[in-house]
Amino acid sequence: MTDFLIYAQDKADSLHIRQAARADHLAWLKTPAPVTLLSAGPWLDNDGIMRGSLMIVEADTQNAVEDWLADDPYKAAGLTDSVTIKPYLWVIGRPQ
Repeated sequence: MTDFLIYAQDKADSLHIRQAARADHLAWLKTPAPVTLLSAGPWLDNDGIMRGSLMIVEADTQNAVEDWLADDPYKAAGLTDSVTIKPYLWVIGRPQ
């Protein structure tokens, strides 16, 4: 298993989309999946407004992460502008 960092950026002026899809997104994150969610939360702009998501997950492959993200309600709602997925190495603070 490998840990992956997921950095997603919302489309411009899309806070209303995020808010409308948020409950479904959070429920999806709690659904059992082949990807294990280790940490998740929105990242904020300088005014404190949610503008994207940051997640750390554990999965067998990056393809498994990509397949999992394809079902994200935020994606279905048209919120996401871009997503970056990178292997991640925990040094301090990895959840047990």
